[in-house]
Amino acid sequence: MKKLLILLLLVCGPLYAREAKVSDLAKRPLPDFPGKEVLMITVDYPPGSSDPIHRHNAHAFVYVLEGSIIMGVNGGKPVTLLPGQTFYEGPNDIHTIGRNASKTKPAKFLVFLIKDQNVPALIPVK
Repeated sequence: MKKLLILLLLVCGPLYAREAKVSDLAKRPLPDFPGKEVLMITVDYPPGSSDPIHRHNAHAFVYVLEGSIIMGVNGGKPVTLLPGQTFYEGPNDIHTIGRNASKTKPAKFLVFLIKDQNVPALIPVK
């Protein structure tokens, strides 16, 4: 029985995507732009990880650090990004696709957000 459980975990484990890990790096008000702030985060996508459909109500600048990710907004054509490549989301964009391009390797990216102060950085969209 124990061997069967281990075999199932090895075979089925990668099929279940794990959630992304978001780490805050910096958050600063922008005195020249009252009510606005900058938020810098990193996002670690485990293999097969993806985001729910969401928006940021912010200017979001993405820079890929490791692995490869697939991004898309407002139902547009998805793009695959590699380390050193960038992606932009505007305040009115709906982030319809955000995921790790690999089922076996992790990915990591940096996000620089210019947003309203004291509001969530990520807002789920139904």
